[in-house]
Amino acid sequence: MEDIRLRVEDVSYSYPDATEALSGISLAVSKGAFIGLLGANGSGKTTLLKIMDGIIKDYSGGVRLDGEDIKTLSPKTIYRKMGLVFQNPDDQLFAPTVFEDVSFGPLNMGMEESEIRGNVAKALESVGMDGSAGKTINHLSFGQKKRIAIAGLLAMGHEILLLDEPTAGLDPMGEYRMMELLTSLSKEGGITIVMATHSVELVPLFLDRLYILSRGRLKRGGLPEEVFTAPEEMRDVKLRLPQIAELIWKLKHEDGLELGDKKLPLTVGEARRLLLDIFKK
Repeated sequence: MEDIRLRVEDVSYSYPDATEALSGISLAVSKGAFIGLLGANGSGKTTLLKIMDGIIKDYSGGVRLDGEDIKTLSPKTIYRKMGLVFQNPDDQLFAPTVFEDVSFGPLNMGMEESEIRGNVAKALESVGMDGSAGKTINHLSFGQKKRIAIAGLLAMGHEILLLDEPTAGLDPMGEYRMMELLTSLSKEGGITIVMATHSVELVPLFLDRLYILSRGRLKRGGLPEEVFTAPEEMRDVKLRLPQIAELIWKLKHEDGLELGDKKLPLTVGEARRLLLDIFKK
């Protein structure tokens, strides 16, 4: 039986000025899964993450963390299991040094000093920042700050990470390394991850499951190859296909390349195998 860590049930939310932010959102997040919330700016991704984390409470519908209504749980109970990493790490990091920042959460949870040091060391190693405990936060790169923000949650023992645009502001190599890190935390560390993003190129390479949000509504969800289908459908939600999928779609529909009923390839590797198979035939 599938182990569901987070369940969102028919959640709707409006801002104080009555603007509808979310409408009838339902989804389930399994243990150890790497889930993406894909949508343009203003689609409701960040608001949904804040509701899932218990920050926003005045919504209709339900959110369950390990089967319990999150509205009935204390912040301490929630934060022992789950935490949100903001898009800008400077909004989250405040201590002078890496060690002080990563240890702040465990310290406030009442952990013993030896446990805190062990947790900090393990968390920094998990995000590829071991040996950086003594560094000052201001001397870190933007990407390193994002890793430290994630380490701060891991040090508290968080098993579920909610990430708001974790690759925003990073160069292409930094984006790829961040996604590799998150994949490792999910696949090897068993961490459950829900990531808000608008980066269509990274999604098919790493994510287990994808949900598309548009104007506060869940338009579709499933495996990346099920969600990415045609350019016009993506344009309707102010997104586009990954470039390699767009190329193959145009070759099929505009240039007459015979692909049969095969799904659009989403990566260079998939496209290469598909084209080689066609050429051989």
